[in-house]
Amino acid sequence: MRSEDVARIRFAFSPMWELVASLRTLRDPARQSVHLPWIKAVRPRLPALDLAELLALVPPSGYLADFLTPPPDTPLPDFAAELDRVRRTPPARAAEEAALLPGTERFRADPAAGVARVADALEAYWESCFAEYWPRVYGLLERDVLRRSRELATGGARQLFAGLDPAIVWNGEQLTIDRPWCVGAAQLFGDGLVLLPSAFYWPSVAVMSAPYQSMLVYPVQGIGTLWEQGPPPAPDALAALIGRSRAQILTALAEPTTTSALARRMSLSAGAVSQHLGVLSAGGLAVGRRLGKEVLYRRTATGDALASTAA
Repeated sequence: MRSEDVARIRFAFSPMWELVASLRTLRDPARQSVHLPWIKAVRPRLPALDLAELLALVPPSGYLADFLTPPPDTPLPDFAAELDRVRRTPPARAAEEAALLPGTERFRADPAAGVARVADALEAYWESCFAEYWPRVYGLLERDVLRRSRELATGGARQLFAGLDPAIVWNGEQLTIDRPWCVGAAQLFGDGLVLLPSAFYWPSVAVMSAPYQSMLVYPVQGIGTLWEQGPPPAPDALAALIGRSRAQILTALAEPTTTSALARRMSLSAGAVSQHLGVLSAGGLAVGRRLGKEVLYRRTATGDALASTAA
């Protein structure tokens, strides 16, 4: 890996990558039992969707068609932008990638029409099974990136790569990725490296390179907290200071989340949660950031300090 690649390391999130990876989760729940709460929630919705052609391009293991998961060109692309990139895939490239996979004859017979059909299927699958859960997944990914960014800033690339996954090894000159079906060195060409945490590809790693932007997908930390339900226990001292409900909400904001997700977890109305978040935000303990149609809330440094001191 060249020095210019190291200098151009950047992190990104990808709702499209998570969506496509989740297709494998549905096909083999035992591989990722951590996602069983999500699987149980969305499985009844699947019969209404036509995913056959899409599933041919995303087999249970091994290579999946790269055009479905273009490396993010911004740190936080929204799903609509990523879907548009899939729709604009050159038919020749899509056909070339589909040719590596069995059961794609219909797609390859007319790749332009195939790309359009698959993009429509992705959109329908997103709206039916994934959009409502994306803020929760995003919150987990964001927390991981903040942690990794601090590692990069304080310990450099060597410390960063050492902590991503045992399958990822960097010796100062060469980045090697050990995967079940491919062992070898990742070829970078001075275009930098996008690091992408993933919850639905977890616990595996993946690599994309030319003709795409070089990208390394690694397993996100904290996956066990993704589908936690019920309000977290609030320390008595914190509850006495700001009230039991606000203490529970502040404790829950250890992972970024939305008003609606908090309302479900706390068994409170969205209005009540919004009011509590307003008080916490006004007090400098929480902050909101818009993510598409939702606002994602997280604790501030002051909120972190108060929650940890009261614990």
